[in-house]
This record gives sequence, C-alpha cells and structure tokens, in this order.
Amino acid sequence: MIFLRAAQREFANTAVAVFVALFAILVTVVLIRLLGQAAGGRLPSDAVLALIGFGSLAQLPIVLSLTVFIAVLLSLTRCYRDSEMVVWFASGVPLTAWIRPVLQFALPAVGVIAGITLFLAPWAQLKSTEYKERVNNQDDAARVAPGVFRESANAERVFFVEVGADPSGRVKNVFVNSVQDGRLGVTVAREGFTRTEANGDRFVVLENGRRYEGVPGNPEYRVLEFKEYAIRLQEAAAGGAPTQPRTLSLQELLAHPTPSNRAELVYRVGVPIAALMLSLLAIPLSFVNPRAGRTHNLILAILTYLIYTNAISVCQAWVGRGQLGFRTALWAPHILMGLVMLALFYRRLSVYRFWRRRAA
Repeated sequence: MIFLRAAQREFANTAVAVFVALFAILVTVVLIRLLGQAAGGRLPSDAVLALIGFGSLAQLPIVLSLTVFIAVLLSLTRCYRDSEMVVWFASGVPLTAWIRPVLQFALPAVGVIAGITLFLAPWAQLKSTEYKERVNNQDDAARVAPGVFRESANAERVFFVEVGADPSGRVKNVFVNSVQDGRLGVTVAREGFTRTEANGDRFVVLENGRRYEGVPGNPEYRVLEFKEYAIRLQEAAAGGAPTQPRTLSLQELLAHPTPSNRAELVYRVGVPIAALMLSLLAIPLSFVNPRAGRTHNLILAILTYLIYTNAISVCQAWVGRGQLGFRTALWAPHILMGLVMLALFYRRLSVYRFWRRRAA
C-alpha cells in the first residue's frame, strides 16, 4: 500500500509540472503562428484568441500523451538515480510490480485522450475551419485594419488606413489601390466611412481626396480631385467550409469508409493506444546507472517516441493512398512496439534476477 501511494503521488506531481510546461509551449507556438498571420494581414487580430482555443484543443491529445510518458519516465528515472529503486528491489518489489501503479495512473489519462481524440478534437478542427471561412467571407470594410494593407474579397482592390475609426466611425488617411479593365487607380483621401443604402448596398465613402487613373506604362494619367467619392463594397461569395477527414465526426468516418477516412481512423484510434503503450514502455526505459551518464535513457526514450509516432503517421498515409490495409495499419505499429516493450522488460528482469542471486 505504501508503495502504491508513493508511486501515485510521484506520478501525479511530475505530470502536473510536465503538463503545464508542455501546454505553455503549445499555446506559445500556436500564438506565434497566428500572430504572424495577423501581422501579414491574412487573419484579423480579433480572431486570434478564438483560433488559439480551437488549436489548443485539437493538439491536446499529443500534449497529454507526452505528459503521461514523461511523467512515468522521469519519476522512475529519479528512483534509479537516487538509488530508491534498489530499496524497492531489496524489499521484494520486482520491476513488473510498477505495472499496476502505472496503469492506475495512465488509464484515466488514456480515457481522456480517447475522448478528446475521437470527439472533441474533430469538433475543434471543424469550428476552427468554419471560423476561418467566416472571417474570409467578410466584406471589404470588415477586413480593413489600421496600419495594414488588406486585399478586397475579389482581389481587385487594396485598402490601407493609417488611423483607425473614431467613435463616429470615421478613419483617417485612406489609401485605395484598384485595377479595373486594365486601368490602375490610386485613391487617397483625408477621411472615410462606410454607408449603407436603403437597398442594402454598402459603400466606402471617401472625403477630401484625389484619384489617379491610368494604364501602367503609359505616361498619360487622369487626376481627379473630389470632395466625396463612393466605392461599392462586395461581399465574398459565401462558401461552405472545405470538408476534411480531420473535421468529420466519428459517426461520419464510420458511415463513409473512404481511404482518407480510414486513414483518419487509424490516427484517432492509434493516439490513445500509443499513450497507453508509452506509459508501460517508460518502465524499462527509465533504467539509469547512477554511476554512468544520466541522459542515455532519455535520448533512447525520445528516439523511441519519435519512431513510434512516425510509424503511426506512415501507416496513416499508406492507408490514405491505398497502399496498406486498414486493420494492418491499425495494429501493426502497436504490436511491434509491444514486442519491443516485452524484450526490454525481459532484459531488465534478467538483470534483476541476476542482482537478486548475487544478493542472496
């Protein structure tokens, strides 16, 4: 009982610290990527927060899988490094006795990973895709942001506003570049605002400005000065969000067993199984000789994780291309990793039995 309580407490404390660190890294990476898109004008700044939430939910199974694996690995490595494992062995606790506390710690996490992978992550992917599609379908006025060049929905105009809208909805120092029928038009104005007519048409109204029109390469340009100039806004054609296997629910994947949908099933089923296998695999991988280097087992563990996850990804790609059967791809990586785990356990148990004979 003392052994189980000590193991559970060690795993839980390490898992909390690992999860906080990994989740912070995940949010930072997603934030940097989205801020880069917002700075480049491909994404409105007010959409960043929502997309961070959707992206974090979609990647949460990977973070939880790594948390379980690293927590077990670091906890048992510390036991070896501090010679605590020697005390457990001397007390008659074999290496296989760690399977029970590891399973008690890992199975709830694996259940959460399975629920997120099968149900929550596809929903987050779908909402993220729909949100991006809705942002892209906004009219030209909604795309304008101060200090950023924004292209119109039909790619015929480029807007730039130096100063954002004041409480009355007016912006300052507006620049509009347009190309229509091979003629280039450049419009600058001191102020601008949007106006909606009775029939629902929307216009950008520019005041106190100048417009230059001409054909590129031709020195003859027409210069117009105006007090008020209206540009009709065009809404982007509403289109449905592109259907991708990662956005489909589990029921839809099972109802339409296409190669791409089967490949997505290989990934969704493989993630929780891999989390369980990695938690058990961490038991033999955690061995470290206190008198030797302390990073050898960590390097081996990282390589094992990369090979395992890449094997699942390769099988997923092969199923999508029709080069591998669904059932083979679903179980082959896990069976191979299970054989590796049994071989490692056999090796460590052989060392344990040798050590017990010498102690006797």
